[in-house]
Amino acid sequence: MILTDSDILREIEAKTIVIEPYRRECLGSNSYDVHLGAVLAIYTSPVLDAREHNEIEYFTIPEEGFVLRTDTLYLGVTEEYTETHRHVPFLEGKSSVGRLGIDIHATAGKGDVGFSNTWTLEISVKQPVRIYAGMPIGQLIYFEVSGDCLTPYSTKANAKYNTRTIKPVESMMFKNYDSTGKKWK
Repeated sequence: MILTDSDILREIEAKTIVIEPYRRECLGSNSYDVHLGAVLAIYTSPVLDAREHNEIEYFTIPEEGFVLRTDTLYLGVTEEYTETHRHVPFLEGKSSVGRLGIDIHATAGKGDVGFSNTWTLEISVKQPVRIYAGMPIGQLIYFEVSGDCLTPYSTKANAKYNTRTIKPVESMMFKNYDSTGKKWK
């Protein structure tokens, strides 16, 4: 089941959902609006390698905005830091953003119970579009879980995205293990 606004408020009061900064006007009927942070990143290599650490270059969105190009994958970040201790958070793009041809994630729209961080966005566009720091970019939807979670994300030994940040984080695929349990690389 998806949490409603009153459920989200109750969980915030119970500290099982944390949103910083929290603004009441961003709470929807069954979601919470998040905003684009000021820092974007792009990969420095034109060819990415899933077995290697692909380096990124950071830059700040200027006040007059920044035009995204169709031939580039941009990594963005939410202004909001979140913690979710008893629910599964899903990040979806706002319909107004989608109608501008902006996709905010390729595959990583689901968080885990215990996820505590800002959200890295995998931004691509259908045509050039100017974006701005602080613009509404997505909405968090919270799902109830059945049963207790034995290993929340924040306590997993192999969790790769636990370090609190205000910048986008590049892929850590190179840290994964293959199907036999061997280091992927």
